[in-house]
Amino acid sequence: MNRLILASASPQRAALLKQIGLDFQAIKSDYCEPIIHDAGQVERVALAKARNVGARFPDDLILGADTIVICAGKVLGKPRDEREAREMLMSLSDKVHKVVTGVALVQGTREISAREETLVWLRKIDEKEINAYVNSGEPFDKAGSYAVQGKGAVFVKKVEGCFFNVVGLPLARTVDLLNKWGFSIW
Repeated sequence: MNRLILASASPQRAALLKQIGLDFQAIKSDYCEPIIHDAGQVERVALAKARNVGARFPDDLILGADTIVICAGKVLGKPRDEREAREMLMSLSDKVHKVVTGVALVQGTREISAREETLVWLRKIDEKEINAYVNSGEPFDKAGSYAVQGKGAVFVKKVEGCFFNVVGLPLARTVDLLNKWGFSIW
């Protein structure tokens, strides 16, 4: 195996891999992400992202991931604009939602994938807070329009499951896949 490549431009995912001491290169996937309608699709999108980068680097181990938020049966991706960010935050206010991340490894024709689900409870967020948060710019590259590792942390009352999944990469699940692959982080 030549190297580990993260098929993502996400600074959050890169920071998490660095946190656990992995040596990797980040290369953004050119895969055009579809609108996701259910939790099962995140694994397929993660695989598609990894395959996209893997086509250029067939000897390397490619890690792909995709994250969505589901609240009251509605899938929330990244907001397209301020209006959508405000709507998403209002829909999450004072509710529990699910964060779902698909994780995939690809090397040549060999593939493996998994999915992680985490429940998150947000406190009631008033309109003034939502406007200030949206104006901060933080929501725009985040599924569900908030960053648990940033200023959005002040909205989170409780997390049940993998905290790192809410950031964008479930570390325990990712390491499980790497171990199954025969790639040790130690």
